[in-house]
Amino acid sequence: MMDKIIDEDDLQTLTEKCLPEFNQILKQQMIDDDLQLQLKNIYLPLAAWMASKHSDMPLVFGINGAQGSGKSTLSKILQMLLTKCFSKSVIVVSIDDFYLSQLARQELASKVHPLFKTRGVPGTHDVAQAEKTISSLVSGQLPIKIPEFDKAIDDLLAEENWNIIDKPVEIILFEGWCVGAEAQSQDDINTAVNELESQEDPQCIWRNYVNAQLQNDYQRLFEKIDYLLMLKVPDMASVLEWRGLQETKLSEQCAERNESTAQVMTKQQINHFIMHYERLTRAMLEEMPKRADIVMELNEQHQIDLIKGQ
Repeated sequence: MMDKIIDEDDLQTLTEKCLPEFNQILKQQMIDDDLQLQLKNIYLPLAAWMASKHSDMPLVFGINGAQGSGKSTLSKILQMLLTKCFSKSVIVVSIDDFYLSQLARQELASKVHPLFKTRGVPGTHDVAQAEKTISSLVSGQLPIKIPEFDKAIDDLLAEENWNIIDKPVEIILFEGWCVGAEAQSQDDINTAVNELESQEDPQCIWRNYVNAQLQNDYQRLFEKIDYLLMLKVPDMASVLEWRGLQETKLSEQCAERNESTAQVMTKQQINHFIMHYERLTRAMLEEMPKRADIVMELNEQHQIDLIKGQ
């Protein structure tokens, strides 16, 4: 589907043009692999396909992928390619930046369920703010402030530190682990998928609240997505392994900057953390490939092995 949009000569020219910036992104993300062939055969054709979908109105491309799948890296690469090679004005918006403040999550944990102290699942985002932001970017109602969440302190930055967008955009890359997710059936909700659910949510209070949020407010947000792209991980074992690699990189970055590594999680902490997302991750791996516009299948080496399009 995508290989017909750009011919071989143009593909080679664009590869040479973008390779230095592509490699710089990989370096910033601490990726050592030589991915020049993937730039030519995967990333550029994908960016060309995305650019071909844009005409007059701004488009929203949802980018879904499990923890550690590489959503942020993919978004940075696509933003660079769409801007440099196809002259599109592009913004990356992460659902992570719409997390509720630490105080708001503490209140939610107190009123609904203690598991809401941990950010990530539906119910821990300011969905109204996210919906307003996407709508403003699409309609061109600028300037607009986009929140910024600092994971190091597990809290929103003060509003004066938010990003201000004052120029029109043509393509919005909306990325997040649960972007585009759908609610589950009550039978699914009633069956625990791991120890966290069976031991810390035996009455299904947390699960039901998450599912209700996903069924209502989040669906209105996800309806703003024009095209859904999915980074499909091989399995949950890969999620744990790759999330662990992220923590290793974070530890190395802290060491380079002589910063504390207190926020770096141990293997046991990672396992417990990922359990919060296991239910929806498994559900999305099962059903989302059937409806996503583009599915990028990752192999065990963490590289895109195959792209499928609807």
